[in-house]
Parts: sequence; structure tokens; C-alpha cells
Amino acid sequence: MSLANTLTAARMRLGDTSLEFRCCDTDFVVRMTGYHADDAAERARKTALSLEAELNAFDPESTVACLNRTGRVENEHVARLVRRGLEYSERTGGVFDIRQGAVEHDLKAYLRGDRKSISPAFETGSVRVDGDCVVTETELDLNGLAKGYIVDRATAAAAGPGRRGFVSGGGDMSPPTGPIAVESPYGDLRPLKVLETDWNVATSGGYRRERDGVDHVYDPTTERLGARHESVTVVAQRDCMEADALATTLAALPLSDALERAAAWPGLEAFVVHDGVFRTTEGFDAHVT
Repeated sequence: MSLANTLTAARMRLGDTSLEFRCCDTDFVVRMTGYHADDAAERARKTALSLEAELNAFDPESTVACLNRTGRVENEHVARLVRRGLEYSERTGGVFDIRQGAVEHDLKAYLRGDRKSISPAFETGSVRVDGDCVVTETELDLNGLAKGYIVDRATAAAAGPGRRGFVSGGGDMSPPTGPIAVESPYGDLRPLKVLETDWNVATSGGYRRERDGVDHVYDPTTERLGARHESVTVVAQRDCMEADALATTLAALPLSDALERAAAWPGLEAFVVHDGVFRTTEGFDAHVT
């Protein structure tokens, strides 16, 4: 083999790849460095898109849409999301509640402009999980978990010896391999914070999707629509699914309740922008460079 061919083969084995694509109605980025980085990034992309097809409740062919129509499916990914969602419902006193699929659909229709007004009906039907089988009496909203879960699974699909990297999906990110910026909700180019952390990251708030003061965040315990803060960024040790769920939960809570819950949650730190003022939990600055 010639020297040129040897170098080409080495570059194919030891690469530095950045792959971008649309998934979950947002921009995903996969960054991989090391052994067969290109192949690893492509596995992450395929995994993300495959899971999106199963978990997108707004796609009538998806497994979640089937569950909401029939009340029963058997699927390992849906079962994992529902099991985690029920855990968070209990731990947040119902602020995070996957039983609100009808509310989620009404909100999305209003935000898209398909409805002139919004008056959602909050549900309380039962949900059961037995192995991979999910049975529900009400439509489910798994969006507060799905993107984080997809990031987790895509990251796992790309992992391997001699390789490092991360997956980012619209503000939800597996542990980054370098500094990352926290975007300003005011449209400023200068980031609010620059994080350097080995925990998972997620950001939630009403500034990305909003119409006449209504956004995608809601609190079933008070039946209130709309995020209470400009943005909430959390870092979570457990996984990106936890970061995703808790960012949404804290965005729905009053400031004092959000900070108190974040401080009491093991393996979690939070940064809240409220009325232009920055608030953090005690340990958040350990993740700031």
C-alpha cells in the first residue's frame, strides 16, 4: 500500500466528524472524534431518526400515536418513557404529568396557528406498565422525555473504544466534550453562561415557541399554561432524559418553588432566568467555566 493510501485509510479510521440533521422538529448535532468517527455518527443519526418515528405522537403511524388511539401497545422504548414519566409524576407532585396528551395536542395546534383560542381539558386517567406493555385510559404526552431519551440512545449507539463525542438536540445534550454556551432568551449573540461539565444538559423556556403569551409549558396541578421564566437550564448527572424532564418541570413552577425543588433533587443543578435576573442553585457554578 502506498503512503497516500495508508494516510487515507488512517483518516477513515481516526476521524473528527460533525453531523447535522433535523429530528424532533429541531436541529440535532452529533460530534465524534476517534476510531471510525464517521460510522459512529451515522449510527447515532439512524438511531435518533428511528426513535423519532416511534415516539412522535403527531405522526399517526408512530407507536405513541397508536397507543393514544387504542390505549395499549407493547414497545420497549415507550415502556421506558412511561415508567420514567410515572416516576417523575410522583416525585414532582404531579407537575410533570405524562397523562396530558390531549393538552399537548391542543397546545401544539394553537402554537401552529391551527386554532384561534386555547382551552385545554386536563386529564386524570390511569396508566399501567407491565414489562414492555403499556395500557392507558388517557392520551399520553411523552414529549417532555422523548428528546432527552433520543439523545441518550443516540449517544449510546455512537459510543465505543477509542472514540469520544456527544449528541445535542435543540438544547438537550449528552455530556459535552468541551465548553458549551447557554443561549440568551433575548436574542443576544453573547451567551449567558459557558458550561464545562461531564453532566447532561437541557434548556427549557417559552422563548422558542410562543404565541400571545402561551408556549409549550404547562402545570397540570394549577392548570396554568406557559413557562414562568425566560429560560431554565439544568445539568443532570443521571442522563439527558432527566435533564429534559426537570428543565420542563422547573420552567412551569414559580421561582422559589423551582429553585427549592432543584436544590433538593440529587444530581441536579439549575440556572433560571426570571424577569431578567439570573438565579442558580448552589452547585451550578461548578459546571461553569
